[in-house]
Amino acid sequence: MSKVLLPSLCELVAPGVALTALLLLPLGPILIPRFYLIFLFVYFTFFLYTQINHVFKFFITTKKMIHNIRTWNLHQKVSTPDAFSTSSGSASPLTARERIVADENSLDDVEASLKIYEDSHYIHTFIIPNYCEPEALLRDTIKRLANHRNARQCYVILLAMEGSEAEHEQKGDNLMNYFKDSFLHFIVTVHPPNLPGESRGKGANVAYAARTGCTELLRRGVERRHIILTVSDSDSAIPELYVKEVDRALAVSEDPYMLLLTPPIFFSRNSFDVPAAVRVTDITWSAMVMSNLSNSRGLAFPCSTYSLSMVLAERVGYWDTDADSVGEDLHMWLKCFFKTDGAARSAPIFVPINLTNVQADGYLNNMYARYIQATRHYNGVADVAYTLRSSFGSSARPSSLMSLLPTADKSSMYISPYYWLDKLIVCVHVLEAHMIPATSGWLMFAAVPVMQLILFPPFSFLAVVEPDSNPILVSEFYSTLWNIVKIITVLLPFPLFATLGIYEYLHRIVDRELFRKAPAEYRTWRNVVDYISLPIAAWMFMTLPSTLACLKRLVKTEQEYIVAKKVFTEDAM
Repeated sequence: MSKVLLPSLCELVAPGVALTALLLLPLGPILIPRFYLIFLFVYFTFFLYTQINHVFKFFITTKKMIHNIRTWNLHQKVSTPDAFSTSSGSASPLTARERIVADENSLDDVEASLKIYEDSHYIHTFIIPNYCEPEALLRDTIKRLANHRNARQCYVILLAMEGSEAEHEQKGDNLMNYFKDSFLHFIVTVHPPNLPGESRGKGANVAYAARTGCTELLRRGVERRHIILTVSDSDSAIPELYVKEVDRALAVSEDPYMLLLTPPIFFSRNSFDVPAAVRVTDITWSAMVMSNLSNSRGLAFPCSTYSLSMVLAERVGYWDTDADSVGEDLHMWLKCFFKTDGAARSAPIFVPINLTNVQADGYLNNMYARYIQATRHYNGVADVAYTLRSSFGSSARPSSLMSLLPTADKSSMYISPYYWLDKLIVCVHVLEAHMIPATSGWLMFAAVPVMQLILFPPFSFLAVVEPDSNPILVSEFYSTLWNIVKIITVLLPFPLFATLGIYEYLHRIVDRELFRKAPAEYRTWRNVVDYISLPIAAWMFMTLPSTLACLKRLVKTEQEYIVAKKVFTEDAM
């Protein structure tokens, strides 16, 4: 296929799918009723299957998260009870569940749990990109890292400022002076505005900070193979357990330089201060990220916060900075996967990263701010074309896959002879991530009612299809298929209900046992009333912005760099 034709066709997939979904609603029952009915059956069956699959994966992720949290707490109780009590803010006696775990574990098991979190030789470098973020929020985010026990020995902060932000120098200096003795190194980078070929956003800032910061670390004598880059958001509250689990994953991997370490995201810092529709949107988003982590082939996508070695980042040419790489987290994963011929894989880290919900003054302002954030997130639909081009286009194979991986074994488990299959799976997952939001809202809510109205109008003057042309009336097969489609649409919400039930259970455990929140700050079963706003949230924060993002691919324009509004005070959690 022509090298010119393939990219053009790939670019048309996202807008084509969105347009097709919109046009099929009124035209499908009129022009192609038989095909449309078969299409709805296939679409809804596939959607139901994927949702059931996600429920099971989410349950697996939940179990592993709870296991990691309780193992960590047991380790804390056994190894440093005084420090743990102090950090918790109280004596924090063993919970009933932890007592059961302790009683069931033998002495050997306890000793093994202590060895899990032994210190490593890696230098953890946290890239914190920000633009017009409250200084108090950045100070709180960095302070949480400074409270980790090994921060002064093996943590580096790369505070990635934007040169286009007014008073960025003052903010950077304030934070550097505040934390001058808290970390091994504290480096402030300033991303110059209007660099040729760049599109403003998190990706461009991260790329500049990583290149500049890593160069500075090498100059200061830090070994390249020891540098682990963790990209976070300005509001990412990263637990110490996450870093320990990253160390453990790297230690047990036969090829740590080919790993992207991906944690789940969690929203528990200001969730009671935002509208219910914003809250449930981020809950469902968080649940989708969690279910994605339980992937047996190492094809889990990162979201917001993730880690990788400097060696891997350098191997693939760091982060892309053009307009088509606006979804920096997923795009970087895809770039690593394709640039290494599928050798780079995910290692899930089952420790939640606590984020803040978008918050603005006033209900309507808050809803609008969340919509703006959703439009920015769904601009990542550009990765659909990138994935298809990389999977099916011709590309030059790297001359030496392991040239920068001196400790790697070429028989690594991650270099699969089924790379072609992995590429297909990645394509399906990327299409699912972006095309389902752009189509499901329209088809799930409107397809059956609109088809019912067109084929069986309540008034004769509304009839546009003759009875002889109505396949449901003239064919027993299509009549049965129509009934099956209606039954499936009734079943579609139930996997989501199951996911939300599991999430409510998980949220309480995480708040209580990892974040050590006061009981008054827990979600309770009374909070299930939040989910009444799900239809509004789904349409406003998923269907509409994702559809518009797909359609905008037809007319590429430079996107304005707008960050999500966050209200933050020093005592906020």
